[in-house]
This record gives sequence, C-alpha cells and structure tokens, in this order.
Amino acid sequence: MDTQKAIELNRKIIRIVTIIGIILTIILGWLVAKNDYFALDGPFRDSIAHSGWVGILIFILIQITQVVYPIIPGGLTCVIGHIVFGPLYGWIYNFVGIMIGSCINFWLARRYGETLAKAFVDDDTYNKYIGYLDKGKHFERFFFGALVLPGFPDDFLCMVAGLSHMTFKKFVAICLIAKPVTLYVYTVIAAEGVEAFFRFIN
Repeated sequence: MDTQKAIELNRKIIRIVTIIGIILTIILGWLVAKNDYFALDGPFRDSIAHSGWVGILIFILIQITQVVYPIIPGGLTCVIGHIVFGPLYGWIYNFVGIMIGSCINFWLARRYGETLAKAFVDDDTYNKYIGYLDKGKHFERFFFGALVLPGFPDDFLCMVAGLSHMTFKKFVAICLIAKPVTLYVYTVIAAEGVEAFFRFIN
C-alpha cells in the first residue's frame, strides 16, 4: 500500500471512530442526565472522587488517549475532570493528561513524520498549518498563540511542532507556559455551561 492510500485509510478509520464516539457521547449524556445516580452531586461522582489513585490514573489515561486519538468531543473530558475532582485537582489531572498526550503527539510526528500527521486532518488543514514551518521563528510564536487562543487544533499543532526543527525542551517549555491558565479558564467556562444545561433539563 502506497503512502497516500495509507493516509486515506487512516483518515477513514479516525473519522468512523470519531463519529461513533460522538454518537455514544450523546447517548450516554442523555442517559446520565436522566439517571439520578449520575447527577452532578450524585453517588457516581462521589464514588469516582473517592476511589483514590485508581480513579485518578484511569482518568489521566483517558485524557492522554483523548489527546492522542480523539474519540470524545473536545473539551468534554476536561469538564468531567473539573466536575468529578473539583476545580483544583480536576485542573491538575487534566493538565497532566493533556501534557503527556501532547508530548506523545510531538514524539509520534517526529518519529513517523507527515504520514501520521496527515491522517488526523484533511489536506487543506494540513497545508494551512504546515506552511508556518517555512517561517522560522514565526512558527514558535504562532504555536504559542495557538495554544493560548481558542479555535485552533492544539493536538494536531503539537504534531506539526514535531515536524519542525523545534527541540523537545522548547516544545515542553512553550506548553508549560501557554496551557495551564487557558486550560483552567476554558474548562471553568465549559463546566459552568454543562452544569447549567443539566440543571435546565432536570
């Protein structure tokens, strides 16, 4: 199988899995909304929050997986962490999972190149962002801004960074500066919206 066919096959698989993930998320969200056991202050939240390191590690692994291979709609896992573990610990566990996942994305792109990176986006998106690699230091500034501002494909851009000449140390430094505050702010806003929605339908 040639490279382009492999990319197209991987894209189809990712799209199918993503669609399945969205459908399951909607179904599970509806079931959760209608079941008191899964209420915002219900038994399920308490059992997970008090499950110790097992629950924490499982959540972080889910967050890592979500960053590397997105199945659940973006940001939802962050909201779940915020609601289940509280604002502070939810933010910490979210950040740990996202940071590890971002580093994995960087490494995967550096190891396997554009064949892997192209599998996660269409050609237009790939060409749009890969063009920044030809602008030297401008890419580093763009990458930082993209992590801070909403609306950019952060996880894919971590792969683009892996395709660049950026060192891993610099990549980690940029992520450590750009991600924490914005992650907290966006998660709090999203969590407030989700909680308001659940209160409305109940």
